[in-house]
Amino acid sequence: MRVTPAGGATVQDYVALAEIELCGELIIAASAADEDRLSQDRIDEVLLAGSGPAA
Repeated sequence: MRVTPAGGATVQDYVALAEIELCGELIIAASAADEDRLSQDRIDEVLLAGSGPAA
C-alpha cells in the first residue's frame, strides 16, 4: 500500500501496515469462531501466527 502525501513523495509505514494486517487476522478469526468472544489463548495464537518467523 502506498500513500502519496500532498508533496508527491511516496511514504510507506511498515509498522502501521503490519498492525492493520494483524487486526484483519483477528477479525477473520473472530468471524469464524463458534463462541461470542475469542479466548486470550486464541488471540495469542492468531497474533503469533501472523507475526512471521520467531526472532
